[in-house]
Amino acid sequence: MIRIHISGKVLAAMLLLTGSMPLWALDSDRQQPIQIEADQGSLDKQNQTTVFTGNVKMRQGTMYMNAARVTAHKDNAGNQTIIADGKPATFGQQLEKDGMVFGHGDNVHYESQSGIVTITGNAQVNRGGDMARGAVIVYNTNTEVYTVKSAPKGRVHVIIQPQQKKK
Repeated sequence: MIRIHISGKVLAAMLLLTGSMPLWALDSDRQQPIQIEADQGSLDKQNQTTVFTGNVKMRQGTMYMNAARVTAHKDNAGNQTIIADGKPATFGQQLEKDGMVFGHGDNVHYESQSGIVTITGNAQVNRGGDMARGAVIVYNTNTEVYTVKSAPKGRVHVIIQPQQKKK
């Protein structure tokens, strides 16, 4: 087992996708060190690619991601692509409001340039009692817009809790 205790922009972006709602996430999480445990890890500095395999567990404060394999790549412009494969790959984070956000999917794909998180294969996201489930969930971290897609001949399932009236 490899244990890595790192702070870096590529790995921070990897964990940002677990927060999926950066405006609602705990600010203190971003100030915490990133901790990664995996059976194996490799860094290809020339191609700016990092790969962790085998029971990968990443943590930064209350943010977490668990997957069988996590690959992070940064291009020359500094744009990052992070791919977590699992069956499921799981993720979560404590929010300032509404408790926790957590979810899972067979694959979680994040593109920093567009701010798009795509969860595919048995995708599900839960937040504050609300839930979205489908074959694919696409979340734009810039606009905070979700799109839930079904499998062919399938349906999506969404639960939205009523807003609580302030006293």
